[in-house]
Amino acid sequence: MKSKTLPPWVINLFFMIGLVSAFLFRLLIFFNYYYTSWSRGVWYCGVMGYLFFFGFRYYISHKRRQSIIQNNLTEKVAASNIEADDKDEIIYLFQSLLRSKEMFNYIFIFSVSLLAIVADIFLTLLR
Repeated sequence: MKSKTLPPWVINLFFMIGLVSAFLFRLLIFFNYYYTSWSRGVWYCGVMGYLFFFGFRYYISHKRRQSIIQNNLTEKVAASNIEADDKDEIIYLFQSLLRSKEMFNYIFIFSVSLLAIVADIFLTLLR
């Protein structure tokens, strides 16, 4: 499998989506106080942004893990003639990526964001 990084504009786009979403959630305090009618729209933009951002982060994390596993990179580096200190650092990076729970964090935030949207729509329909 030949892995490729995404174009910088895609990476920057999702980075900005994450920043804007986090900012919108902080702005909710202001909107709830001064512009109540806008609060729901701001909330939806923040939640939708989180849905896209954390879905993207999950995809990237999964792609990295799969690359390490499918290509046996840890074993290949361990068997290589790379200097011992460098080899230890590369293996540390691979093992850190494989052991990290970041994917679960990303899928959790993605899932609860989706559930929040579904719950809001459902509760709105019940009114």
